[in-house]
Amino acid sequence: MSAAPQQPATVAAAQPQPTLGMFDAVAMIVGIVIGAGIFKAPSIVAGSVATQEVFIALWVAGGVISLVGALCYAELGSAFPNAGGEYYFLDRAYGGWVGFLFAWARMSVVQTGAIAAIAFVFGDYATQLLPLGTKSSVIYAVLGVVGITALNVLGTRESRLLQNTLTVALACAIFAVIVAGLAIGGASSSSAPPATASPAPLFSQLALIFILLTYGGWNEAAYLTAEIRDARRNIVRALVLGIAVVTVLYVLLNLAYLNVLGLAGMKASRAVAADLMQATLGGGGAVVLSLIVVAAALSTLNATVFTGARTNYAVGRDFAMFRALGVWRERSNTPVNALLVQGAIALVLVFLASFTPDGFETMVIYTAPAFWLFFLLTGVSLFVLRRQQPINTDHFRVPLYPLTPIIFSAMCAYMLYSSATYAMSKDPSSIGAQLGIGVLLLGLPLMFFARRTVAAARG
Repeated sequence: MSAAPQQPATVAAAQPQPTLGMFDAVAMIVGIVIGAGIFKAPSIVAGSVATQEVFIALWVAGGVISLVGALCYAELGSAFPNAGGEYYFLDRAYGGWVGFLFAWARMSVVQTGAIAAIAFVFGDYATQLLPLGTKSSVIYAVLGVVGITALNVLGTRESRLLQNTLTVALACAIFAVIVAGLAIGGASSSSAPPATASPAPLFSQLALIFILLTYGGWNEAAYLTAEIRDARRNIVRALVLGIAVVTVLYVLLNLAYLNVLGLAGMKASRAVAADLMQATLGGGGAVVLSLIVVAAALSTLNATVFTGARTNYAVGRDFAMFRALGVWRERSNTPVNALLVQGAIALVLVFLASFTPDGFETMVIYTAPAFWLFFLLTGVSLFVLRRQQPINTDHFRVPLYPLTPIIFSAMCAYMLYSSATYAMSKDPSSIGAQLGIGVLLLGLPLMFFARRTVAAARG
């Protein structure tokens, strides 16, 4: 293993401070995971399954698969707490070149693309509440990126308070929808179709693809390990508790969908959450739904901006070529330059995607293959790091090793294949697919120059 070259201490005199408690970490995880996906994906999943029982079982399975991955990340985060998260794991396991390529992909494709995608969801639903003209969605997307980035630059305390508030409000709102949906459904359960309505296979791969995408984001906890108090214990608790909360909310919400609409109604719905709200709250349901989705998008956007900049900071700390990113402002306890660069790249992506028919889908195609590629490498890194450096007894150890990381790595490989084929099937010449591949490949010459810069400095 060739560790990434370290910069002198003067590059970043201030360091991340452990200011986050376990509740803060759980709020971050829940806030990232519960985004707009749970209001869009269920109807697609319903169209890809044969029965209601299979539909619910797949949502439970999605939570279990996420928990399997979280246990792997819990061991990595407990053994190697670092603000760089996955970047640090990959660097230790495979050497600096893999860590650099991951950090480049995250800075230019994965995280910034996710920020842009979430910003478009925020823009779409904010427009339902207050239109701002023909480019309203794009305007709101820009305002969302700028506003949340500015809040994070202001300080960790401010972004943490916003995250906690939004997450609690969002969970309460979803729970209220669940209660209303289950109550209404109990009076009209005849809407559920017969379990034998379709002779098709139990489910298609499309169902699991969208379910796992909806559960995505829990891995961001890896970037909090340097800022969580008692990280070796609390990172494990936060991951397990966060995924448990999300799984319970997702399963209950989908039960509410079924009780109100039935599987057949969900298949026919283009906006399953809106239809549920219409049935439970009447004409005001659409407004309430828009407010809930706006809160969900802002919650996810804030948590994604918060965690994303930590990788950029780690690259600036380790590579002279990007030393400006490795500055940590002690007063606000934030990587200010990393946040600003991340925000600027996200705004460029919003601008480019605004010329496509669906900015959100373009960003999904842009980010998904790279995301699952490095997710797979992180899963495999657990085997590599255990061989290189046995885990101390005071660190968390993933149960049922090696079965647990094998299952996780296999699911990542499946999702990598599925996301790549999905991107190509949608449009082989799409700007999202082409731009994603091109930007990722640009990291190769940048890595070469970064390593030469380090070699020259050492010489």
